[in-house]
Amino acid sequence: MRISFIFPLTFVVLWASAFATGSVVTQDATPFAALAFRFFIVGFGFFAVALLFGELPQFSRVGLSHGVVTGLLFHGFYLGGCFYSFSVGVPAAVTALIVCLQPILTAIFAGLLLGERVTLKNWIGLSLGFIGAGCVLGIDFESEFALSGLIASAIALVAITAGTIWQKKYSTTLPMATNNAIQAGAAFLFHYLAMLLVEDGSIQFTTDFILAMSWQIIAVSFGAFSILMYLISQNSASQTSALFFLVPPITAVIGFLLLDEGLSLLDMIGFSVASCGVYLATRKPNHVKAE
Repeated sequence: MRISFIFPLTFVVLWASAFATGSVVTQDATPFAALAFRFFIVGFGFFAVALLFGELPQFSRVGLSHGVVTGLLFHGFYLGGCFYSFSVGVPAAVTALIVCLQPILTAIFAGLLLGERVTLKNWIGLSLGFIGAGCVLGIDFESEFALSGLIASAIALVAITAGTIWQKKYSTTLPMATNNAIQAGAAFLFHYLAMLLVEDGSIQFTTDFILAMSWQIIAVSFGAFSILMYLISQNSASQTSALFFLVPPITAVIGFLLLDEGLSLLDMIGFSVASCGVYLATRKPNHVKAE
């Protein structure tokens, strides 16, 4: 079944919005405290949904273990790495460019581990997507950044790549709400322990924090992550991950529309190149379409 473009577009917009709201959240809270708070609420929310729709009888120990691993990779190491990188002064654009390698890594390992076929046209699309995202970000590579932040970004890159492949291979046996509840619960424990070990956790419940955190919980955790799990189950891992190339351009557009940030001609060119790249990278081979 071919997925409507509405789901991928909605996912990209919601995921891109997480950068702006995440920046607001970390102004009033330490990163791991904020993430622990977020996933405590998200876990209870998805558990209530699973209970409401009668999904809990389908629970299994195997599904639990796979859900925990996926939650630690996606919500634990990936988000934790990004938020920690922001907290030590690494610009979001630099972190985004590092994480933008994820679709290429996913395509490589999806072929090796999942037996997915990635055509030459898909590879060209992945390359164009990375080039377009890089144009929009406009990174100054001569700048100096905290080594710990760059390492955290690299850990986030590995985690989201492994999480995408693991979710595709193992974690589609559980209903979506149950799977998401397990992932959120594992993420809460991860971030709570990280808070105790590496920071003096604090949260100031300002109006900005409440609004930004509410968006992170409702739109990103309940919305974007649910759509991501659905897209992974319906498409190949490499095709789904290619959508991440559109996140930096969409983030730039959101900044232009809502935050009065500049949008240059290079940004527009990069957006166009990235869009063409994602189109090529997400196209299925002709024999798959025929089937």
